Amino acid sequence: MKVQIYWRRYVLVGAGVLVALAVLIQLIPVTRDNPPTKAEPAWTSAEVRSIAEKACFDCHSNKTDWPWYSKIAPISWRVAGHVHEGREYLNFSEWDNNNEGDELVEVVQEGEMPPWDYRLMHPNARLTDKEKDLLMAEFAALSDGHQSDDSPEEKDND
Repeated sequence: MKVQIYWRRYVLVGAGVLVALAVLIQLIPVTRDNPPTKAEPAWTSAEVRSIAEKACFDCHSNKTDWPWYSKIAPISWRVAGHVHEGREYLNFSEWDNNNEGDELVEVVQEGEMPPWDYRLMHPNARLTDKEKDLLMAEFAALSDGHQSDDSPEEKDND
């Protein structure tokens, strides 16, 4: 009988500590920003840009659509980390014509991008074979020297 009482007390105290920690970690700030677009690639078609937008832009542009769960720690840390890492590697909103198109083709061809866990949470990011072919052709063309376009925001201001 006494063992049950002690056991119950330890479980309740442990649960209380876990709840308190879960609340406290929400106070740790996470940067979820979307800086202005500087320059985009010179897309060959609106269709290809649309494919890239649905499969790539959340992690590889300054136009991230932050989902609701990106506001809940510790998931927010993982999501923000992925986005910042993705933008550092390749950012379609800060296109500088020095991106390795051949490597972009390879990661799409091998199915490395978009990552499986992203596709799991974003079913519209699952690419068909035709969409993969269009993206790979675009990335190959971009590596052959297509110039960047000014951002849409800059064009509207002219």
